[in-house]
Amino acid sequence: MKRLAALALIALAVAGPAAAADQTLSEARAAHVTRIASKERANEPLAKPPAGTFQQVTYRSPAGDLAAYVTPAPAGGGKHPAIIWLTGGDSNTIGDVWSPRDPRNDQSASAYRKAGIVMMFPSLRGGNQNPGHREGMYGEVDDILAAYDYLAKLPYVDPGRIYLGGHSTGGTLVLLTAEVTGRFRAVFAFGPVAQAGDYGGRFLPAGLTDPAELRLRSPIFWLSSIRSPVFVLEGERGNADSLNVLADAGRANPYLKTYLIPGADHFTVLAPVNAIIAQKILDDTGPTSTISFE
Repeated sequence: MKRLAALALIALAVAGPAAAADQTLSEARAAHVTRIASKERANEPLAKPPAGTFQQVTYRSPAGDLAAYVTPAPAGGGKHPAIIWLTGGDSNTIGDVWSPRDPRNDQSASAYRKAGIVMMFPSLRGGNQNPGHREGMYGEVDDILAAYDYLAKLPYVDPGRIYLGGHSTGGTLVLLTAEVTGRFRAVFAFGPVAQAGDYGGRFLPAGLTDPAELRLRSPIFWLSSIRSPVFVLEGERGNADSLNVLADAGRANPYLKTYLIPGADHFTVLAPVNAIIAQKILDDTGPTSTISFE
């Protein structure tokens, strides 16, 4: 049944509404005003990070002043590579991303911080006690772009070496962001879905069923919009159907690379692969990104 659903998604992505065939996601979003009946907010206080791990900051987005965690300036001065990371589940809300995690499920992506890469965990509209409301991977894209602008202005960040990564719902959100902008040096999407409807109503505002709204939240329809290196990764025992669908639908775009990791699942894939990516980021010092995988 899952494979049949995957094949149906491929047919939709390839045949899709003909009117949108030459339209980029940025163009489609510019011509659209999202309408969400429910006004959902987390209203969850932000946890205070221990000294020396993260600083609590605010960054300005179209939704207002949003909260974030950012690692302090690394020792030794100079400008450093940085990554914005989006967690799974309720990606709008951030919590404890500093405590040690079981390496079989390290959703904090601690490998980057341990490698000395600057990390930013942005809280998005409607998350924590932020202004705005959850839009289910729509307006949140604008928040991520605003987080990039904040990070690029930090004196200890190299603005030409800012990366983007995320897991699960965060993976879907960073993939959508990569379909809107090419400003990130490279993007790493772990375990995204092909269509927003694949979540079965979870992680979307209640009552959001309009096909036009769902299409703008579904990465599979906009893979041709990608114009910078994007890597989609998943464990073979995880959300493999979606990865295979994305791989088939996006094979014509040389910027998109997909990897199904043997022996891993949706969670065990994170720690070892993020450790590899962290080292590749440290080595990625040329004028453009040269990151690649076997």
